[in-house]
Amino acid sequence: MEKIKSFFEPQSVAVVGATDREGAVGRTVLENIIVSRDSRKIYPVNPKRDHIFDLKCYPDIASLPETPELAVIITPAATVPEIVSDCGKKGTKAILIISAGFKEAGAEGREREAKILEHARKYGMRIIGPNCLGVIRPVANLNATFANKTARPGRVAFLSQSGALGTAVLDWAVSRNIGFSAFVSLGSMLDVDFGDLIDYFGADPQTRSILIYLESLGNDLRNAKKFMSAARGFARTKPVIVIKPGKFQESMAAARSHTGAMVGEDLYYDAVFNRAGAVRVEEIEDLFNCASILNTTVLPKAPNLAIITNAGGPAVLATDALISRGGKLAQLSKETISALSEFLPPYWSKANPVDILGDAAPETYVKAIETTLKDPNVSGAVVIYTPQGQATPMDVARAIVKHAKKTTKPILAAMMGSEDVAKARKLFYDNNIPTYEFPEEAIRTYLYMYQYARNLEMLYETPEDLPLELGAPKNYLKIMTRKSVKAGKTLLNEEDSKKLLTTYGIASTTPHLARNQEEAITIASEQGYPVVMKIVSPDISHKSDAGGVKLNLTTDAEVKKAFQEMMESVAKYDPKARIDGVSIQKMITDYDYELIVGSKKDPVLGPVIMFGLGGTEAEFFKDVAVGVPPLNQSLARRILEQTKTYKMLSQGFRAKPPVNLRLLDETLVRVSNLIIDFPEIKELDINPLVVGKNMVIALDARVVLDEEAVKKDAEEHGHLIISPYPTKYVQPWRCRDGRQVLLRPIRPEDEPLEYELIANLSPESSRYRFFYILRDITHEMLTRFCNIDYEREMAIIAEYTANNKRRNVGVGRLIISPGGDTGEFAIVIADDFQRNGLGLKISDILIGIAREKGLSSIYAIVLNENRGMLNLAKKLGFSVETLSAEESRIILEL
Repeated sequence: MEKIKSFFEPQSVAVVGATDREGAVGRTVLENIIVSRDSRKIYPVNPKRDHIFDLKCYPDIASLPETPELAVIITPAATVPEIVSDCGKKGTKAILIISAGFKEAGAEGREREAKILEHARKYGMRIIGPNCLGVIRPVANLNATFANKTARPGRVAFLSQSGALGTAVLDWAVSRNIGFSAFVSLGSMLDVDFGDLIDYFGADPQTRSILIYLESLGNDLRNAKKFMSAARGFARTKPVIVIKPGKFQESMAAARSHTGAMVGEDLYYDAVFNRAGAVRVEEIEDLFNCASILNTTVLPKAPNLAIITNAGGPAVLATDALISRGGKLAQLSKETISALSEFLPPYWSKANPVDILGDAAPETYVKAIETTLKDPNVSGAVVIYTPQGQATPMDVARAIVKHAKKTTKPILAAMMGSEDVAKARKLFYDNNIPTYEFPEEAIRTYLYMYQYARNLEMLYETPEDLPLELGAPKNYLKIMTRKSVKAGKTLLNEEDSKKLLTTYGIASTTPHLARNQEEAITIASEQGYPVVMKIVSPDISHKSDAGGVKLNLTTDAEVKKAFQEMMESVAKYDPKARIDGVSIQKMITDYDYELIVGSKKDPVLGPVIMFGLGGTEAEFFKDVAVGVPPLNQSLARRILEQTKTYKMLSQGFRAKPPVNLRLLDETLVRVSNLIIDFPEIKELDINPLVVGKNMVIALDARVVLDEEAVKKDAEEHGHLIISPYPTKYVQPWRCRDGRQVLLRPIRPEDEPLEYELIANLSPESSRYRFFYILRDITHEMLTRFCNIDYEREMAIIAEYTANNKRRNVGVGRLIISPGGDTGEFAIVIADDFQRNGLGLKISDILIGIAREKGLSSIYAIVLNENRGMLNLAKKLGFSVETLSAEESRIILEL
């Protein structure tokens, strides 16, 4: 992260392409940077000038009297690669390329980018840009942009892919007195991307929230993976708020499955942002509205809102906005209505919205808010004020501010009016109460608050413990996919598609190939009627559209007739289609619902898992939701809940009973496991997936293969943007006293085991691990321990089973620092398993993982009285550095 810091707090800056020519970008950038000349050294670079303004100008980077920490380049694109090389030779750490004319200029521009990257990697430099506006760091008095305005200091980091939109936002924020901890235009993201900057500002004490204008996550899967890892890493502490334009359904002409046709770019990004714990908003103003409130611990626990107003019309608008966006008007209890009736006029609304009428005094507002928020059905309140009656805006604002400090539920205000009301709004701003001019804005922000709280809750909800299934027999299936592609077939037939499903524990009907009428009749008779007949053709994906599906065939004669009709229909639909025959399989009739489960892979965002209403009308209704693998039980359930179909499945519909949701959870997790293991899968369809009482069966399946992934023999998990459960670290081990444990990475499902381990530690063991005796063990704490990103953290637990009871008897943890150079580790062993070699074994595993991840060292902070840990460190080759009378640091160079 030190090199990223050089962009924002450099001690010296070289401006390559600086000029004093009127209207030139090089002049504007230099003028903006010169403002900070008291804070840093500034070196203009231009071979055609001796001086620019009152600064000595240098002909090139090599001639500078010292190494500039940051170089800002504003020269023609063709000159940039050589300048980058010169910066590398000089020892510059960071380069900001404002120049345009790179990949947007075609093949020549892409070639320039490749040379720049080559130089950057050779000399270990970081690059922002090219084709960017620049960066502003107000607290460091740095403005390295060509914007005509600068930003005032604040607590918001704004990251934008678009320079033009960045300048517009800067103007907008300046006019509203909104400050920034940093303002960054990323441009083409040749090197530094959103993931790098979230990591930097996530750890930045000046930054409270991170706002992003995002057009795409980058050029390849690595960018998306870094974004996901960084955003998830800081989701608990700093909200990431994103606006992503382009809410449209992309063209799906090339899709070969229902899933491919239904999952567009926007659904992808929704799934990515939800899994990252980020909030997606719709308008620029929403970015800053959310930034002002999402840092607060006062977040709504439900969408149930109370509206308190002194005017009926605005309350109606607020209600419409609430309902249309999926919020709910809280149902006030009889006790609340009775309590309100004691002090409100007889003709008050006696319901939510709570209309306290136009002549309400400030005290009436406060009593109404206080009484309403006490109702357990109410999760928050929007208070609407319109200028009328004798209560002045400032009187109302002062009264509400005083009360707001006492409540744990969020209060948002809509103060409607101009001059006098504007002063009241400022009073709210100064006291951190979200305030808006119109009620619709307040409603929108409240629901974003709820979405943020809900996202975090869902991400860190403890899943039910599904069986840990390791190592499905998949190698023979990989040979099958390779042979299929080699034969020119990227669409697997139904039989091979279902082999993939059944291998991963997903029940399926069994298709049997018949090449002619006689074989079809024979197979149907052997299977037992009724049967289903489907066309088998590598050229026909949607069989029903071609007349390639015949249901409920009950006799030999019907099979014979169906075969003839199908051949005619398919030949008419696609005369050039290759036909291998038909498949015959048992007709399943005893089910209640037809669903669809699928997957689609994007080259930048990786695969998603889709679930929704299935059958032949799936593409018409498009009632689907998507999630990012890997999935566990709770993440699978969240996908189900996002569909309209979920209500029917969970409650039943007419004569149809509710389904066993646990079976659907398991099915999605099994599909996730399949997708994790097979980067070769481009699209997957299970449609219909039929569900009945304690039964889930795939009646049809199709798999579209990724030809490039098969040919390149793609890395097993290289297609994922979230690292899956690392099964390679699972191993049995025997303690010195003979007790057998299973050493494995921790999972979110392990929260109960982790709680039991910590709760049963002796006071001494607890203090040695946590530096104090830990008594209050919260869910939030345990999710931090169990729900980890395996990309930047690893925790190995020792699972011991005796008398059919599982225990966690030890944990070793390695947390990699941002930048990935070093890592902090810690170990705790259950008291009855200490001095059995377990601490040594887990430490050794962590050392191996650290080396595998390319760390240069690992360290731990240890109490000096913890002789056991210090002796273990000495045995493992750690050096010991005394920090104080109480603590030491142990370090192992790798």
